[in-house]
Amino acid sequence: MGKKSRVKTQKWGTGATAMATPKEMLSLISELLQKCSSAAPPPGQEWAEYIQIRSLVEKIRKKQKGLSVMFEGTRETYFTELMAWAAENGASCEGFEICHFGEEGYGLKATRDIKAEELFLWVPRKMLMTVESAKSSVLGPLYLQDRILQAMGNVTLAFHLLCERANPNSFWQPYIKTLPSEYDTPLYFEEEEVRHLQATQAIQDVFSQYKNTARQYAYFYKVIQTHPSASKLSLKDAFTFDDYRWAVSSVMTRQNQIPTEDGSRVTLALIPLWDMCNHTNGLITTGYNLEDDRCECVALQDYKKDDQIYIFYGTRSNAEFVIHNGFFYEANAHDRVKIKLGVSKSERLYAMKAEVLARAGIPSSSIFALHGADPPMSAQLLAFLRVFCMTEEELKDYLVGDHAINKIFTLGNAELPVSWENEIKLWTFLETRAALLLKTYRSTSENDRSLLEQPELSFRARVAIQLRLAEKQILEHAVRCGRARREHFQRQLEEGAPLPRCQESSISLLENSHPESGLPLSLHHLDEADGALEGLAGAEPGDGLLLNGAVTMENGDGTPHEVEQSAKRTGDEEESSFAGCSSLRCCPVLRSS
Repeated sequence: MGKKSRVKTQKWGTGATAMATPKEMLSLISELLQKCSSAAPPPGQEWAEYIQIRSLVEKIRKKQKGLSVMFEGTRETYFTELMAWAAENGASCEGFEICHFGEEGYGLKATRDIKAEELFLWVPRKMLMTVESAKSSVLGPLYLQDRILQAMGNVTLAFHLLCERANPNSFWQPYIKTLPSEYDTPLYFEEEEVRHLQATQAIQDVFSQYKNTARQYAYFYKVIQTHPSASKLSLKDAFTFDDYRWAVSSVMTRQNQIPTEDGSRVTLALIPLWDMCNHTNGLITTGYNLEDDRCECVALQDYKKDDQIYIFYGTRSNAEFVIHNGFFYEANAHDRVKIKLGVSKSERLYAMKAEVLARAGIPSSSIFALHGADPPMSAQLLAFLRVFCMTEEELKDYLVGDHAINKIFTLGNAELPVSWENEIKLWTFLETRAALLLKTYRSTSENDRSLLEQPELSFRARVAIQLRLAEKQILEHAVRCGRARREHFQRQLEEGAPLPRCQESSISLLENSHPESGLPLSLHHLDEADGALEGLAGAEPGDGLLLNGAVTMENGDGTPHEVEQSAKRTGDEEESSFAGCSSLRCCPVLRSS
């Protein structure tokens, strides 16, 4: 996708300029693996660890300069070949063409008028690069022996991509040649560009992404050099950090989940041609048709001839876009800032608060989200804060008072306060908490705006500063909203305004409308951001997104994550740690309708 990767044409030599002996390289690789496999650093030492790992990686990159495989010319040189290959293999190629759109990079341009919901693009399975096709490739023997590859489909896909890139006769060469030679993910940031992300909520995920990628590279470098099943891999002659970083970023910015041929489970895939589409706000309009065995995309809106054709990547924050896709989306309707909240177990009223929260289906400690909208919180966060700020008498009322069970159903309803005092407390808390979070940044919003006016600012530095500013703006909005709501409810209290009450019959009606739900109705349809942030692992297998009776998908961004330092660890354990990584966002599952 053009917006995800600004291409810089690189000229590479035919040999390394600072060639290391195999023994020297193995020593550096071992040092890197050991460093990346160590325990997490103490709080406040993460930057120092990142710099140490980065220094080792740069030493390795210097020794490997000139060894990476690169194609002649620029990616646009091969667009005609890509379109011809797609047409030959049954993909739709009429009604659009690949075009450059300035800062957004390459994308699809309509060559005729296209109506909203019109099916204009389809890509058959045989064109997709999947974990299943990797198993049937030269990578197959190693896949059968390596538990990391078996547990982590996106790592498998990255190596599949590298092996096919090195094979001039690969079926996927027309596609691979059109992939960017580098990306704008934080894996490519210079040290000074990463510094702009310090104090942002994204920085820990940036550190983890870099550390995990370096660890994976070191682990698989040793595997490729020593494992008998890797003896036939072309990577054995030259497997550089730059190669792996490129493959990881290619997969991270493009992968999606699709059903296997029999529809019984899902697999990861790269989808040629379709992955040229850039992002805009909207709805997911791509699905998988099992009957015709192809990915299908309908138009998000009406497009006139020469318009750029967009798709919706999903409800991602700008932090997720920057980390996993390498761009900042200024008009992001789903941007948010994480806020970690919990009831202290040492608090006298902990048991009562935890019980009320449990009845509402909310954990007593979780990660929530603040938004730029008004109000800046979801029903789930509102319910949590109401319980968090309850007095002992209010807690008793919601536990054993009249209609206590029914009252749980109103906790997330902004129109039904617990009490005016409770509303004052919760909005005061939000205002104070957001103000404290703002103080953790090393620059002001005014500083950031001034920096963004500098014409010499690099694209990646600009993206980092835009993200930093966006986080502050959400927090500043929360402070303003908190203050305004606090003052409003203070007036209500002083004026003796009657507290809004929900009729018992209305509550019963609400309760009965969701017979299968374990959550109160007001909390059942939670903001997607809270659900995603609470799990910190994105969609799990089985979480298909259903739209108008058809299964939908979004462009994936799960980063290959967590390689194990010991081969004794089981594949299930590795998969578990992989699924729980905070820097990973898996893509939705596709199923047939």
